[in-house]
Formats: sequence, C-alpha cells, structure tokens
Amino acid sequence: MDLVESGKLRTSKEVKALVEHVKRAFDTEEIYVDDDLASHYLGLAKYFPFDQVFPWEEFVITLHLCTFERGTGMPRWPDLFCLIGRGAGKDGIIALEATCMVSPYHGIRQYDVDICANNEEQALRPVLDIVAAFDGASRQTQTKLKRYFEWKTESVDGKATGSKIRGRTNNPKGKDGMRSGMVVFNEVHAYEDYNNISVFTTGLGKKKHPRRLIVTTNGDVREGPLDDYIETSEGILFGGDPDNGWLPFICRLDSKKEIDDPDCWEKANPSLPYLPDLMREIEKEYRDWKKNPERNASFVIRRMNLTDGSNEIKVTDYENIKATKRELPDLAGWQCTVGIDYAKITDWVSVNFHFKQGNQRYELSHSWICLESKDIPRIKAPWKEWVKMGRLTEVDDVEIHPEIIIDYIYSMRQYYTIKGIAIDDFRYTLLSRQLKEIGFDPKEKKNLKLVRPSDIMRVAPVIDSCFANKYFSWDDAPELRWATNNAKLIRYGRKPGAAGDADLGNYVYGKIEAKSRKTDPFMAMVASMTIEDMIVERRTGKRKILDVATY
Repeated sequence: MDLVESGKLRTSKEVKALVEHVKRAFDTEEIYVDDDLASHYLGLAKYFPFDQVFPWEEFVITLHLCTFERGTGMPRWPDLFCLIGRGAGKDGIIALEATCMVSPYHGIRQYDVDICANNEEQALRPVLDIVAAFDGASRQTQTKLKRYFEWKTESVDGKATGSKIRGRTNNPKGKDGMRSGMVVFNEVHAYEDYNNISVFTTGLGKKKHPRRLIVTTNGDVREGPLDDYIETSEGILFGGDPDNGWLPFICRLDSKKEIDDPDCWEKANPSLPYLPDLMREIEKEYRDWKKNPERNASFVIRRMNLTDGSNEIKVTDYENIKATKRELPDLAGWQCTVGIDYAKITDWVSVNFHFKQGNQRYELSHSWICLESKDIPRIKAPWKEWVKMGRLTEVDDVEIHPEIIIDYIYSMRQYYTIKGIAIDDFRYTLLSRQLKEIGFDPKEKKNLKLVRPSDIMRVAPVIDSCFANKYFSWDDAPELRWATNNAKLIRYGRKPGAAGDADLGNYVYGKIEAKSRKTDPFMAMVASMTIEDMIVERRTGKRKILDVATY
C-alpha cells in the first residue's frame, strides 16, 4: 500500500482505488489481520523456487487469507479476483494459497482446494508446481515437509487436516458431490458461460470459511463471466457498491496510449520490477506487436490486459459500449423504426426497434439463432445465457423461416407505432412478400427502406456521436453489446485525383472476424437508424388544459 500511495510502483487506477477501499474498511469496520497466521503463510514461500513473495502477493494473500471480522471470526474478503498480466505469477500465487489452505497452520479439517480450468494443463499446472517444488527440496527439507504433506504426481494432501489439492478440468459432470473449502478458477477469461462456475461454487459452504480465488489475464471472450467480474469490481471501486467480501485486484494499463511507455507496463504486471528477464521478453513482444498489431494482438490483451490489441478501427471503445446498459423508459405507444439484418437465415437473424427523443436513442433488440448453424462451435460468447434471458431465440430447424421474423414484428405493433422498416438491399428479396403482407412496401407506401452503403456512411457519424456522448440506452442487452464490439469501421469511397486517390473520410461497418464474431444485432440497429427521421418525437413539457362547456 505504501508503494502504491508513494508512486514508487506504478499502478492502475483500479489498484489505487482498492488501496483506498481497504484503508476505509480498516478505519470503519471491526476487522483485523492475524499477523502470526500471515507470517506462517508467507513463510511457506521458502519451499518454492520463487522463494520471495512480491509486494502485491503479500497484499492480496494477507487480505484474502488472514483478515477477519472481530465479532464473527469470518474472513473479511473470502473472494479474491485477480486480473493480472501474463508472466506475473498466476500459477505461483495459486500454488502458494492452496498450500496455505491445506497446511496445519490453517487447521480446518478436510478443507479441499479444487482448481478448475478450461483444460487439464491449466488445472494441473499449480498442483504440478507444488509437487515439483517439494520433489526438488533438499533431503532434510523433504523430511520436514513429509511430516505435514503427502504428494503424488497430480495431488497434494495436508496430513494434519486431511485436506487435498486437486486440479479439475472444466467439465461439470460428476462434481455435485464436491465438498470444497476453496475453489480456484484459473484463466476465467476463457469461460463462455457460468455452467462450470455454478457447479463448483454450489459445493462451497459445507466447510467453515469457504473461499474463492479467481486468477486470470484478459482474453477474447466478451460478455462472459470475466466481463461480469470486471463490472462488479468497477461498481465496488468507483460506484460505491458494497463489496460483499469481493476483493478486486485489477492490474491493467489505464489507456492504450500507455503501451508505448515501458515504465507503465508494471501497471499490468506488478511483478515486472523484480523480473528483468521477463522485462526483456516483453520488450521483444512489443517490437513484434508494433510491426504487426493484428498478428500479435495477444500482446496487448494478455500482457497489458486491455480489451483489444488489434489495429482494426473499432466502432467505439468498450467503455462506451458498456455505458449503454441503462434502463429504458416506458416506450409503449412511441413511434419507432425497425431494422432487420442477417447474413444467412441458416445462421443468425436480428431485429432492432429504434426510438428517439431529442439526442437520446433507445433500442429494443431481439435475435434468433439457427441450431443447425455450422458457426455455433466457433462462437465465443455465452449465447445460451442470452436464450435464458429472453434476448435470443433458438430455432431448431434447417433455417430461420421468414414468417418467424415477420410474426415477431407484427406482434410488436400492438405496443409501438412502426413508422418504417429498413433492411439491406441484398436481403430484401427473401422477405419482400411477407413484409408487403403486413403493410410495408418500398414503392407504394414508401415505408420500407432498402439500405445501401451510402445510407450507412451518412448515419455512421451520428452513431459515433451517440457513443461519445452516451446517448444510447439499450437496457441489459449483452448480445447487442457483443455484436457492437465485434464490428469495425471500414473506409469507403475514394475520390480519384492526379495525386492519387484521396480518402473521403467515409466509413461503413464490417466484421472483425467473419464466422465467430456476429454483428447482426448491431447492423440491425444501424439499419433502423438510417430512417430515424421518420419518427415524430413525443412532445415534452406541460400541455395546456382547455375548459369544456357542456350544453
């Protein structure tokens, strides 16, 4: 904490806020650190190759394992969330905390530590590190260790308490009978949903002082558990939310501009000042990233813990996308426009209802996914959770039939006044007959817009302004946020000239990755905004009440 407050160690704004949060807790609550316990736990580091415990590790271990409420004796922060750059020592802190929990110093019987990960290697790595450390100890040290621990190839047992450390793969089957004392989730950035997390955590509470340890770098999966954990942490650190025992230790750069300043890299990796070899390796990776950002995007994502490391022109910063999660007003009776988008009806289809009042824009989005789609295994998103939320509908058929889309739009007319529908010029043919049947036609009624690239170019600056000024409100729409984050800006249209083609500064939208990153919900919103001038906005302010005479 002294290193953070003095500036001797550069840290993220989240770590600075955490230090303030912890100090405030000690000032206002009846809590204490068990110094003897902390000394014993940190002393176990001498049995590992790293030998020393870095200051950040001392900080989180002491708060997570050794800080208690005076009245109840319960752990003050039983749940530790560490978002930290690759190379900082994630497996090391898992190994050390796990050893502490099965050691005689902890003293709780049958306090098993289960390490969960997406694959066997990640689940077993901390266990193998403990086994390797104990196997590599001197004969004298081994004799001492064997009084308290028994270790095999893939497990470590604490003799005094009958506790076990085991690595568990990311398969929830057969784990309902677990009686974990502490559950560890390694590299949670790869989790697309909560299936495994739920199975592991429901076993907690059978033992005294249950704990959770979540240690991860950033990753490619958006709108999954990692983003939820970050959002929870930000609410605690900056929004005044109660922490409920959640200790958020988030190490990342404060902005993408800091990538070019090596002195800032320790914000993402607080172990870096003590690891000169790692620093040289990261410098090499930085030079590779500068040469080819798209191919080496993982440098920014996993070393610096930023959301995106590519050189693609994103629609907007992810912070602006998250800001759309605002409650919608009662839109019943409002005028709106509707956008429809899909690449193939055998894949994914989206419909967006767009409302406007002054500068504010409100979106109601819904999507359908075809269960026969060959892209489903590639989709890195918790789409099954979105089905449960009612945001996405599964279609168990060879295609998403046009009638499904049209029936949905028609049913919504009982709540909203649809002034017009917009659909991509190339997709119109498939839905033309059904759209005419419910009263939308591009020629006769002129309430159906066939969207062309020039229409998108005109609306792109409006969309940019809405994000920058936080004018969008989407309620809780994870599939729309995900789709927006998957889209990129593409320069469109060049003016021929003697000095070469001049960039006109116009943009349309495209996919960052064609198959696994769907953009249909976002593109449906874009289509609906190309005709937002059809909307007659609701009057605000007080209406004059006229007297009535009856004869």
